Amino acid sequence: MAYTPELNQEQSCTLRRIACALETPMTKAMGHIFEHLVQVLDACKVCEKCRDKTRCATCGFTKKGNHDA
Repeated sequence: MAYTPELNQEQSCTLRRIACALETPMTKAMGHIFEHLVQVLDACKVCEKCRDKTRCATCGFTKKGNHDA
């Protein structure tokens, strides 16, 4: 993993509850959350604002395929 962000108390509590609902560890729940966000966020807007154009080939938003990479 390239970056491990710290969660504040509220974020950690929220993630823990989501993990319980999914019956999965918090680390896997976080992965599910990111997978879901790729499906619901506007990929064009994400790509437009992205500051790292070196990883487009492996980016979930590019793979979504509803915009020009």
